[in-house]
Amino acid sequence: MLNNLTILAGATAYRHIKENGLSPNHIDAMLGASGAAKWLCIYGLDSVIFSQWFSGRTRPLHLFGTSIGAWKFAAAAQTNCREAFDRLKHAYTHQHYKGRVSAAQIARQTRRIMDEFLTNRAIDEILNHPYIRIGFSAARCKGPMGSKQSPVQAIGLGQAFALNAISRKFQRFCFERILFHHPQYDTSILEENIFPTTPIPLDRKNFSKAILASGSIPMVMEGVNDITGAPGGTYRDGGLLDYHPALSLNPEQTGFILYPHFYTELTPGWFDKKFHKRRVKGRAVDRTILLAPSPEFVSTLPFGRIPDRRDFIRLMGRDNERICAWNKAANMCRVLGDEFMDAAQNGSIRKKVKKFD
Repeated sequence: MLNNLTILAGATAYRHIKENGLSPNHIDAMLGASGAAKWLCIYGLDSVIFSQWFSGRTRPLHLFGTSIGAWKFAAAAQTNCREAFDRLKHAYTHQHYKGRVSAAQIARQTRRIMDEFLTNRAIDEILNHPYIRIGFSAARCKGPMGSKQSPVQAIGLGQAFALNAISRKFQRFCFERILFHHPQYDTSILEENIFPTTPIPLDRKNFSKAILASGSIPMVMEGVNDITGAPGGTYRDGGLLDYHPALSLNPEQTGFILYPHFYTELTPGWFDKKFHKRRVKGRAVDRTILLAPSPEFVSTLPFGRIPDRRDFIRLMGRDNERICAWNKAANMCRVLGDEFMDAAQNGSIRKKVKKFD
């Protein structure tokens, strides 16, 4: 049995797969994590799931993502999603910078990526998709985190980190979770955790700004203001609150959450990365099925690791080398999609699945 892909399932999901295998109609929702370039290692997995596994689906499929998780779901909800995933991969990998990477350069590159990957026609396709109901979040900033001045933002980050160290729930004093969603999105399908959620329907007027806000990293990118239909203020990366979104299905739902991810563990918020005891487990993942590259597979990738945003610094001035490595990693990771399809279709997923402890 191939061992490139790890499949983990919470207690109820594990029993279901052992008894019934897994089919597309068993899935009610999907989650997509923040992680910038890390997405490249599951690009092929996402592409196969949406272009092949869900092909022919009619029942609504609800998505919730942050940052690159939001962007990849915007590719998934386009009519030709395989081609959209390829455009996103190409646009993202082919970032070029001269000298020290500045916020202005990042803004230009981000706009280029959006222009290449998210046209007005694409937005119309997303908002009129026959079954995909896209949803993604951004963090509406409170206090110093809303400032345009880097020194003031730094104070806000320090404040948020200190409050989070006491309790994750204290992040509500720094941020408000705003859910931007498809007009037909069922906002009750996922349980709110410790953060109240303000839902804002998407349309052509606010889509581009909303998805840009979902990935606007503090101290790296400018915040986004004046989003049509949304409360006033500065919006930043949705991963601040939901780094690896760990929402549960509403108890009334009978299906499961499918979660293609870079890692075999979930870190709930951006400020929780150093708090290993906050990794998500137990009831929170009871109906979750997580798909991730195995450690053995990751060791075969360029540099022996998953691509990440720090490669811009590690390979500064060597963009062509970085692009080559990222493309190679993305192409190698296509096998994850093939392995998932084989396991789901021939039933071997029953043997391959492991408990998500």
